[in-house]
Amino acid sequence: MARITLDHIRHAYGSAPKSPKDYALREVHHEWNDGGAYALLGPSGCGKTTLLNIISGLLQPSEGRILFDGKDVTYLSTQARNIAQVFQFPVIYDTMTVYDNLAFPLRNRAVPEAEVDRRVREMLEIIDLSGWAKRKAQGLTADQKQKISLGRGLVRNDVNAILFDEPLTVIDPHMKWVLRSQLKRLHKQFGFTMVYVTHDQTEALTFADKVVVMYDGQIVQIGTPAELFERPTHTFVGYFIGSPGMNVMPARIEGSTVVVGGETIALDYSPQINAGDRAELGIRPEFIRIGREGMPVAVNRIEDIGRRRIVRADFQGQRIAIVASEDAEIPAEPRITFDPAAINIYANSWRVGREA
Repeated sequence: MARITLDHIRHAYGSAPKSPKDYALREVHHEWNDGGAYALLGPSGCGKTTLLNIISGLLQPSEGRILFDGKDVTYLSTQARNIAQVFQFPVIYDTMTVYDNLAFPLRNRAVPEAEVDRRVREMLEIIDLSGWAKRKAQGLTADQKQKISLGRGLVRNDVNAILFDEPLTVIDPHMKWVLRSQLKRLHKQFGFTMVYVTHDQTEALTFADKVVVMYDGQIVQIGTPAELFERPTHTFVGYFIGSPGMNVMPARIEGSTVVVGGETIALDYSPQINAGDRAELGIRPEFIRIGREGMPVAVNRIEDIGRRRIVRADFQGQRIAIVASEDAEIPAEPRITFDPAAINIYANSWRVGREA
């Protein structure tokens, strides 16, 4: 496996880029640990597939270097980097059997046949295709073909990294859960360095040790699922992670208080905001309490989603979401309070204060 260093990487698809807006991938400067499981998470067009292809060698960066265990591999091919990559849509050999598809990368590297058989049969069990081993791949369904692609990437144990580009798009929901669980088990068992691209926060948060959130061509936060939820570094992270996402409201900072509309809310610290900065308050719906005490809100509707309810309301001219338990009382004249420890303050969309 490999430690992956992204040394001031930038990439533009057009010639002669002049401004940050000309870059599909703005400057990325990070080091990812040997044996780590990372998810690149973000909306379409944020640069995550571009970054993945730079790591794999399918694309050379316009600027910067990429290193594996300190060795510069910027201009090496994918084969020379010893990378396994699984794409969004299945890439398999239709004329081969399922067994031979999985065996091909091992036989191509002269792995002894007994070892090939052991690994292939183990992988067939993992991807639930043991009964299809002798079938030609041509007649399989799209999700079965993608299982073969996943298996072919995982069957090798000599790779520097395994890269996944939205590999579960064509997989049915139940099998997605099964395969994510299997990927986590294999990662813990073999210590592969894994990089997994997705726009689905559930996939990212359940698969990865560290989630790399990308927005507008740059990495805005790398963290554990708990860190992304509790302390979003950027307002986009707060919005993108969680269902519903974080409430973000224009605010004014006055010492250790924050003013939203006509309401003043006490903080447990004093954020430092420069003159002219755009200040905002962010708080997760889970950390707002609704009842008979606090600041008045106007409830618009209540969504019952089982063991909890989502209350949609107006607060000081801002629309907010509140998560309440299924048995929580919603008074006729409701009021809310914020958990001070869960309040995040942002200046120009970036979090300030405490350990930010």
